[in-house]
Amino acid sequence: MIIQTSVFLLITLIVIVILIDIIPIFKDWLGRIHIGRYDNKNIWNKLITEKAVTWLNDTPKIKVTDNTRLIVLDMLKGNYTKSAIQHWQEASILLGLSEYLKSIEDHKAENEIVKFLNKKFDSAGQWIKKPVHVDGAILAYAVMKLDFIETDTYRKALDYTWEMIKEHIGEEGTVEYRKSMPSYRYVDTIGFICPFLIAYGTKYNKSECIELAVKQIKEYERYGMLEIYSIPCHAYKVDNKIPLGLYGWGRGLGWFAIGLIDSWIELPADSKYKSELEESVIKFAKAIMNFQQENGSWNWTVTRKESRADSSTTATLGWFLINASKIDEIAKDCLDSTTKAINYLITVTRRSGEVDFSQGDTKDIGVYAMLFNILPFTQGFCIRIINSYKVNRRFYDKADSKITKN
Repeated sequence: MIIQTSVFLLITLIVIVILIDIIPIFKDWLGRIHIGRYDNKNIWNKLITEKAVTWLNDTPKIKVTDNTRLIVLDMLKGNYTKSAIQHWQEASILLGLSEYLKSIEDHKAENEIVKFLNKKFDSAGQWIKKPVHVDGAILAYAVMKLDFIETDTYRKALDYTWEMIKEHIGEEGTVEYRKSMPSYRYVDTIGFICPFLIAYGTKYNKSECIELAVKQIKEYERYGMLEIYSIPCHAYKVDNKIPLGLYGWGRGLGWFAIGLIDSWIELPADSKYKSELEESVIKFAKAIMNFQQENGSWNWTVTRKESRADSSTTATLGWFLINASKIDEIAKDCLDSTTKAINYLITVTRRSGEVDFSQGDTKDIGVYAMLFNILPFTQGFCIRIINSYKVNRRFYDKADSKITKN
């Protein structure tokens, strides 16, 4: 009897373990049936935005492990998903929705945003849970981009964010990714802090913020870029300037792209840094277009055609290019490249409106995820890109029409 009970329990345990492994695989398989069957960009925009609205206050947790077998062991160790959603995931959704709301009145989306803000900030406009890492700055930037609220309401939180960034400034005058990693400068940090610094510095007349952002970008261009091809490595060491990680890591290009293009957008036209960053935008735009695949995507390693396409890289570089298309010298090429990127992203969107096949979270310098799935970060940038594209496409179509008539 004892033996039979033990055998039964063992079999039950094996079945449970197998089911835990199979269920995520089955859900992905089911979600990918008829993937990408959209023939209308407006319908696609509507679906991906509706999904983002539901995610804003219930953001999916992102897997940490790449294991697909015996994942119960990762769950028991706490290594399966991150317990806390990263600020950059939430920020991306908020940035996407703010771009969407520029041209569309949507009270449901606005109400969800207000609900989100009330969970993040107290009645005095301070963070309820103050960020301790610099990725909190991109969330602060996303709040500043909301047109339907008075962002001065959150001045205390914005001031705190600036003070937190200052605490991460290293001896050579650029910002650390983490206080525990003072010897390295990560490409991620460009995207995390630079747009916020310039938007905040411009709004509140703090020139030192703008100068810090520009220095962060220019120092990375000097020490963290592959000179011939103008693509960043994952990080570089401060003392000897040795590059670390992979040159051509797709999402690393995306982080640099976000930091550069949003910083350039936020700079006033009369800023002494505007033309300097514009030169960087032109150079980087030409560089990344050389690595775009025929299907419109960028791979997770952009320099290797054999590697997998990455939706997060494609969405962020597409966002960069649609904004870079405002520069006459590269306008047509950037717009054509953006169109190809959007067409690719449509093909990897599930029926549910979830954009699929984004590279998972990075483990360390040079240690990259090999699983590709949904990512809130990608969802937000797809919304940013398609809504900016609608405006810019309309502008360029009118310009083309005038040229044709003339």
